[in-house]
Amino acid sequence: MLADFGSISTAAHIVKPKTFSGLMDIYEQNYIRLKKIIPDLNIADEMISVSPGHHDLFLSVSQRCKFTTMLSLTYRFQDGDKIVCQPDMHIRIYHDARIAEVHDRLDRTQRRIYSGNSLQQKWHLNRFLYKWLGYCIYQGHYFHPVSNLKQFIKLK
Repeated sequence: MLADFGSISTAAHIVKPKTFSGLMDIYEQNYIRLKKIIPDLNIADEMISVSPGHHDLFLSVSQRCKFTTMLSLTYRFQDGDKIVCQPDMHIRIYHDARIAEVHDRLDRTQRRIYSGNSLQQKWHLNRFLYKWLGYCIYQGHYFHPVSNLKQFIKLK
């Protein structure tokens, strides 16, 4: 599943690759997957999901508005004396429409790739996010809601 770059299967149908309607379906699927990992975005502006045996997943909220939230999601790797963030996805969530789209990401050469106006570019970036979120869910990543954290703290 991780190497499939063509269509996306949803419960109702198969999304047509590189079409506008397909892109809208990916946005919706990305929102659903993000909500599985981050059920409550109001916990904090900076969070870390720790899944034993896997890289920690870092979340940083950079903007909160009435209908949108802008966040970054990344792994952090040590490269000598510096920290490298990969894939460093910047994601805009539209709460009223229940969709999430990639705004930009950092590539392996530390260059910013923007989604821009190209349907193909948006397709590739959001398809990558769709696959990566599926992988994060498979690894067990989850940013705990505040109520769970309070119960966890009381247990210690």
